[in-house]
Amino acid sequence: MHAGPQLLLACVRETVWAIGGRQLARRTVNRCVVCRRVRGSTLNPKMGILPAQRVNPDFPFLSVGIDFAGPFYIVNRKGRGSRLLKCYMCLFICLRYKCIHLEAVSDLSKDAFIMTLKRFISRRGRPAEIFCDNGRNFVAAAKELTDFLKRNEDSFSHFANQEKIKFHFTPTYAPHFGGIWEAGVKSAKFHLRRVIGNCHLTFEEILTLFAQVESILNSRPLYPLSSSPDDFLSLTPGHFLIGRALNALPSKSLDSIKETNLRRYERLERIRQHFWNRWQKEYVAELQQRTKWKTNLGKLKIGDLVLLQEDHVPPLNWRLGRVKRLFPGPDKIPRVADVDTIRGCVRRPLVRLCPILAEEEFHG
Repeated sequence: MHAGPQLLLACVRETVWAIGGRQLARRTVNRCVVCRRVRGSTLNPKMGILPAQRVNPDFPFLSVGIDFAGPFYIVNRKGRGSRLLKCYMCLFICLRYKCIHLEAVSDLSKDAFIMTLKRFISRRGRPAEIFCDNGRNFVAAAKELTDFLKRNEDSFSHFANQEKIKFHFTPTYAPHFGGIWEAGVKSAKFHLRRVIGNCHLTFEEILTLFAQVESILNSRPLYPLSSSPDDFLSLTPGHFLIGRALNALPSKSLDSIKETNLRRYERLERIRQHFWNRWQKEYVAELQQRTKWKTNLGKLKIGDLVLLQEDHVPPLNWRLGRVKRLFPGPDKIPRVADVDTIRGCVRRPLVRLCPILAEEEFHG
């Protein structure tokens, strides 16, 4: 009945005394395919190194992560007879400085996302690259933007041709590949749940609320505050947007000082460099610490038999497949694999794959 190693060894010893029986029992249980399927333990590769978009200084919102959250229920108008409608929150986050931009979206269609992206570009500038998951609206918008750029490539100027937006899609069922925007959604929801509660706002009211939450998130410190009494100013995402925290008090007026003594451009340039130096020395150093996935647990090779972990499905009903291709990262550790199944080839992260038996274990 697929007993554990201890019970299996006890049952065998009732009739014979096996030499090295404990190791034999463990090896027998470990090679049992049914037990492995029921156990359903997936791989845990070591946490990868930070990409260049996270550590190289550049302009805010040049590399952007996008995610949707919701739905939020709003009313079409105030007073009696109002109808409940759904709206969603679209979060744009700068991968370098964690600056956040929130937009209210009426639905999850491709057209709604493209209009949201146009509003974002009009306020924050055109990003060079966008990172997002494999949502259908993201994929459709990326395809339409690419087709539009190809059709109108001749009519664009040379500069516009060089400044195309590049989409990067994370693997399916791999939210940990976009941890920075998932954490941004969690922080935004933290404030929204407490403010909205059970109320139903209008579209204008929820737009105002999103803007206020965005201001709060852009005023949070980027690194843990020190215990020094002389450290008055913490570096926030707002410093890279307007030179100070968005919720900070306005600075002292300098109208009484002669303009020739200000040398404003040099002062602003020095402040900007000071922010970037602090960002590199204080914030980036905090990012290098791994809080989990510190070791590379489990290895996978091409040709190994694996199970595809699926939500709301028992392990014995998971699809069986064979590893066709591995995708190693910059540190040579694979975290994504192509798997051949009876329904075709699918791409999954290793944290969604459960190894069954390696080839040498079958013959061993």
